[in-house]
Amino acid sequence: MPVPVFLHGRSVRLEPLAEHHVEALAVAAGEDRGDYSFIPVPSGVVAAERYVADALAAQAAGLALPFATVRVADGLVVGATRFCELDYWQGPVIWPPAPRGPLGDPLTAVPDAAEIGGTWLSAGAQGTGINTEAKLLMLRHAFETWGVRRVSIRADARNTRSRAAIERLGAVLDGVHRAHTRGLDGAVRGTAFYSILDDEWPQVRARLEQRVAADSVADGERPLVSA
Repeated sequence: MPVPVFLHGRSVRLEPLAEHHVEALAVAAGEDRGDYSFIPVPSGVVAAERYVADALAAQAAGLALPFATVRVADGLVVGATRFCELDYWQGPVIWPPAPRGPLGDPLTAVPDAAEIGGTWLSAGAQGTGINTEAKLLMLRHAFETWGVRRVSIRADARNTRSRAAIERLGAVLDGVHRAHTRGLDGAVRGTAFYSILDDEWPQVRARLEQRVAADSVADGERPLVSA
C-alpha cells in the first residue's frame, strides 16, 4: 500500500491524518455545518476520534490514504480528504475483474487506479482556493508519482454544487448509478461517477495550475464534497 506522504502547496498542506488532528478537526467541522448534507463530517471530539480511527484502520488495511487539510497561512486544520478505492492491476488477469491488493511488498507497492473522496472543508476555508490546490497536489501525486491510469471522484447525484466543482477540475462524467445507495438523509440516492485518465492529465494539470497561480476561484465555487 502507498506510504503516507506530505503534499505541500502554496496555500494548503496535506498531512497524513493522525490522532493529533482530532481536536482541530472537531473545531473545523463545527464552524458551520450547513454545507454537510451529503457527506458524513464528524460533529464533536468523540465523533472526530471515531472518524480518525476509522480512517487509520482503512489505511492499515491498504484501502485508503487519508490526509488532514492544513491552511498554510495560519497552520490551522481546515478539513480532510483521502485517496481511497486503491486498485492494483499487476499479476495475472483475473475474471471477472475485481479490486485486489498489491502483489509483493505492500510497503513499496503503488496503485494503478485510485479515487479521491471523503473531502470536506470548514466554512471559513470554502471558496478560498484551498480545495483547488489540494486537488492539484493529489492528482499530481497520483499521476506523476504513482503513475496511475485513472483517478475517480464520485458524488451524490443530488449534490449539484459538488458535481459542478468536480467538473471544473476537468473530470469527465462516466455515468450515474441510479438508486445506488442510501444518502445521509436515508433516501435512496444515485451516485455520479467522474474520472480523469492519465492521457487527460496534462491538460487538466495546466488548467488547475493556471487557477492556482491566479489565486482565484471561479464565481460561485463551493468546496468539493465527494462521497
